[in-house]
Amino acid sequence: MLVGITLKWPAKFNLGGNVMKSFYVNPVGEIRVRGGEMLIELGKKYIPALKELNSFSHVNVLWWFDGFDTEEARSHLERPQPYKNAPDIIGVFATRSPVRPNPIALTTVQIFDIDFEEGVIQIAYIDADDRSPVLDLKPYTPSLDRVEQPQVPEWCKHWPKSIEESAVFDWGKEFNF
Repeated sequence: MLVGITLKWPAKFNLGGNVMKSFYVNPVGEIRVRGGEMLIELGKKYIPALKELNSFSHVNVLWWFDGFDTEEARSHLERPQPYKNAPDIIGVFATRSPVRPNPIALTTVQIFDIDFEEGVIQIAYIDADDRSPVLDLKPYTPSLDRVEQPQVPEWCKHWPKSIEESAVFDWGKEFNF
């Protein structure tokens, strides 16, 4: 069963404003991890939204780090050196950490197959836990999503330059957790 997520948002962006407005985010599905298989299972009413997605090789998945959705996790704005070779302290906006003010994740994944009757997308890999809520899907398009010459800090310049290269990269040597 999909459960909605209510987000509170400041009605005005000023330092003195504390009026909050709620937004309701309606998950469209969930991540399923079954053995070595990774899937996105959509709610039945969202199956029509899959039309023509099979024309794309990759999809951007917006999902909720539900395992880190606590007041404590949301209060952290800095992380002690999450990556080897990184500075001693890094702001969470300079990390992919699930510990952040809003536990929203973005992962680009390769599409292997789409079952249009069941609303199931078989994907190569996603760094989400089983049953993590999927908030939205957007097709990966190089004209909007690819940066030809991105600038990254010195401490991560040796990281892979693509999702394909990342699949064989030893990420275990990069993290301090």
